Amino acid sequence: MKKALIIVDVQNDFCNRGALAVSGADSIISGINEAAKEFEIVVTTQDWHPLNHGSFAVNNPGMNPFEMGKLSGRDQIMWPVHCVIGSPGADFHPDLDVNAVNFRKGSDVAADSYSGFKDDDGKSTGLGEFLREKNVCEVFVCGLALDFCVKFTALDAKLQGFNTSVLLNLTASVYPDNTPEVIKNLESNGITVV
Repeated sequence: MKKALIIVDVQNDFCNRGALAVSGADSIISGINEAAKEFEIVVTTQDWHPLNHGSFAVNNPGMNPFEMGKLSGRDQIMWPVHCVIGSPGADFHPDLDVNAVNFRKGSDVAADSYSGFKDDDGKSTGLGEFLREKNVCEVFVCGLALDFCVKFTALDAKLQGFNTSVLLNLTASVYPDNTPEVIKNLESNGITVV
């Protein structure tokens, strides 16, 4: 039974001084590097948005960052511009030092993509297929941010039939006060939080 580590979105824009900085993000990177040494299979996910992405508040007249709006008929948090294709903010944090296969997400202007497995329209990133090709049965998820992309990546991993754990000390949250609720949601869906 093969195991894989999924490192979610450890990118400059989500780290200190980034466009959508997550408090404590920089402090988890060395731990992720150490954890990656324990896995034969390591993958990363990478937010990869066009400048005109529909989830950016600036592309929705009258909307401000962090307000709730709509994208393709779905409720959507409007975000600051972040992780634009080819920008320094979209690059992995320079301290992230892992040998990994990378899967990009969020390139469709009409669909956000919190999950590393698929976008909100259901289009696959190829991650699930890759893990099955490698005969992976169990995945461990870490990275940024616990309450968005880590959570949805873990939920989709479980839905796709992988035994799934979230490495809590190797994550950080956009809204830290919501962490207990996120943990409860993960565990109620059969995901181990360690």
